[in-house]
Formats: sequence, structure tokens, C-alpha cells
Amino acid sequence: MNDLKVIVMDVDGTLTNSKKVITEKTKETLMKAQELGYTLILASGRPTTGLVGFAKELEMDKHNGLLVSYNGSQVVDFTKNEILFNEPLTVVEAKSILRHIKQFDITPMIDDGKHIYVENLDGLNVEYEASGGNFILEQVEDLEEFITFETNKILTSGSPEYLQTIFNQMKDPFNNELSCVFTAPFYVEYTAKGIDKAKALETILKPMGYTRDQIIAFGDGHNDITMLKYAGVAVAMDNAVQDLKDVADFITLSNEEDGIAHALEKYIVQLNVDKKVSALV
Repeated sequence: MNDLKVIVMDVDGTLTNSKKVITEKTKETLMKAQELGYTLILASGRPTTGLVGFAKELEMDKHNGLLVSYNGSQVVDFTKNEILFNEPLTVVEAKSILRHIKQFDITPMIDDGKHIYVENLDGLNVEYEASGGNFILEQVEDLEEFITFETNKILTSGSPEYLQTIFNQMKDPFNNELSCVFTAPFYVEYTAKGIDKAKALETILKPMGYTRDQIIAFGDGHNDITMLKYAGVAVAMDNAVQDLKDVADFITLSNEEDGIAHALEKYIVQLNVDKKVSALV
């Protein structure tokens, strides 16, 4: 346990509570962990621009923090503002996906790093995604015809019940070509083949000299399963989906109850030592 050096966290449902806020205890614990020499990594389906605010709040720029965004298709060194890994969908792949999903009652969204483009401004979670990603929202008539640039993912939103019924139809034509996963009950996302959070971690951390045994990872959703399987210590939030809990080494408290802080105090001895010393002073 004492060999842990890297703390990897999903954001929504894991690092943040239902108000999309990092609670004070969790923040204090993560700041202390960085002071002790631990590296923080935010690993999310969010775009990179949607992670920057949280990274700044945690002062990750002062501690060589990393951002794994778009479900693992891009990795950024937050201190150097340098892209370490990037594997977007090609224009041909994106057009093929957008053509295929026209048959479904869902809302597709694509971004170019600054703008998020949709066909329907009233689509489910459109405003939320524009705001959360710090994007300029733009409406276009036909995304398939519009897209002329590589994009890191295609996000689709819909009612959870409906997405469950059509998910296999959405992904099956691309099983050998692309990745297609649920990232929330109301989101299904497409990325390049083989892309996931585990691949991103393997790609960037191995050259840095880190081993899997030195990683503790936290998550709550289906797109966190590969990441938790990859990490030396796999922690599922109490609010996590059952499939993730099934692969976890430890189930911590929920994202509303400082679950990350609770688990870190269990696995990082020094955090508990300092806590006990403070209580005696």
C-alpha cells in the first residue's frame, strides 16, 4: 500500500458531488496528498476544457498533474499545457457514426475544442455540455455534412430507458472499428478503436516510470471499469454502478460523503498519521 504514487479520479459522480462541486474535505485531502508527493490525474469523459477548472482548484499545475479527457483519447500535462497523447476519430469515422445514428431518437454532439455543435438546441443536456465544457454552442443543420475536422469523441444523449433498448444497434456496426460505451445512464459515446481510460494511463505513465501497482483509481461508471481493472488499487464509489463495484478492491463512501478522502485515508498511511497528530494538538 505504501508504494502508491498516483491518484486517478473520474470527475462526475466521483470527484464532485451532485452539485458538481469538490467538497472541502476531499479537496483538503487531495491537496495534502500532492504535498506528500502524490500525482493527481483527472480521468473523465469530459473534454479537456471541462477539466481545467477542477485542476486549477486543486492546484494541479503546481504538482505535475495530468488530465485524461474524452474517455482517454487525449492526455494533457496540466503544468506544461502540453498534449502528451491524442487519438481522435477521423473525419470518415465521424461521418459514418453520424450517418448511422440518424435513425435513433437521440441528440448527437461534437466539438472542436472551442465550440460544441448540435442539430437541436433543445436536445437533452445540450446546454449542460456547452456550459460544463466551456464551449461556445453552435447549431448546424446536419452534423454529418458539417464535420470536416477530427474530433475526440461523438457524444449522444437520450432517455436512459431508450438508450438501453438501442445500445446494441448503436454499437454493433462498429464493434471492430471503434469504441462505443455508456458514460452515464443518459450518455453513449463513440471514440477511436481501443480508446479507454486504461489505455491512456498505460500510454503516459509507463514511460514516466510508474507501474500499475503504484496507481489507486476511483470511479463510478461503466467507462471506469477498464481503469479500475488496470490500477493496483481499484476503488468504486458507493454510488457506482454494480458492474464497477464487482471489479473493485474497495467500495468507499459516496461522492456526497467524501468517498475519495475516506479511501485515501485508508490506503495512504501518512494522511492518517497527520490527521491523528492534528487531533492531538
